[in-house]
Amino acid sequence: MAYVQIEADERIEEGPERLQFHSYLGSGNDSNTSGGESGPGFRDLSAKSAFWNLEYYQPYFDVDTSTVLKRCYTTLLPWSPSYLSAHLTPAADLYGPFWTLTTLIFCFYVFSSLAHSIVSYLSDEPIDYDFSLLSTAFALVYAYGLGWPALLWVALRYYGLGEWSMIEAIAVWGYGQFVWIPVSLICIAPFSMLRWALTGVGFAISGYFVCANVYPILQTADSRVSRIFIIPIVLFHVVVAFLFKVMFFSYYVVKIGAPEPIPSPSDLGPVNTPPAMLF
Repeated sequence: MAYVQIEADERIEEGPERLQFHSYLGSGNDSNTSGGESGPGFRDLSAKSAFWNLEYYQPYFDVDTSTVLKRCYTTLLPWSPSYLSAHLTPAADLYGPFWTLTTLIFCFYVFSSLAHSIVSYLSDEPIDYDFSLLSTAFALVYAYGLGWPALLWVALRYYGLGEWSMIEAIAVWGYGQFVWIPVSLICIAPFSMLRWALTGVGFAISGYFVCANVYPILQTADSRVSRIFIIPIVLFHVVVAFLFKVMFFSYYVVKIGAPEPIPSPSDLGPVNTPPAMLF
């Protein structure tokens, strides 16, 4: 067996204080992607990706179920502190608003169809399912919950109001429609006055929630014109709530029981005919 003498490196013998370790992960502009209140790379990933790429929206769907549920049921308490600062921190998300609106579309169609089935049964009429309600709910709910806040954000940006982002605007409107889910369930009851009352409750809670979170942002604008936007916000909300009632909560029992029999001529007794006239 042969032995080879190897000279020790003087740099190692000098002690571990001469050893330095460097990390080249996340160097340069990626140094901000670790840590922070909004999670690892929450803002930087969307900043480096173009808005037409899926990577741009990926951080806004990175939210757990408990957070989404909390953000949903707290909208039923509109008198709580500012929703943007109290519940949409450290950052708003798109996952909750998307599934809230999608669930609302499903509830509108399913519960409305179920109510129509009950009414048809009580009215002794054949059950006829209206599948056009699904496309109507799809267009109306997504237009109001996604399209309307996006257009409003563009208009406010035109007037120089940049206090909130489009994601926050969509989050406010998306989560704000959560109250219509239990309303659509209870409106299965075949009582017209109850359905009108529940529609008023849904209109009041969701409307107050939206206005309470949007108007403070409008007040921060330098131009007073931007504060007038609260008027079309309220008017459009009135129109949408009325459409919800007419399209999804309007069904009435036409008749109950068998129809009245039509009497035959024999049941009416003898019929006196006038005598014939001779010319």
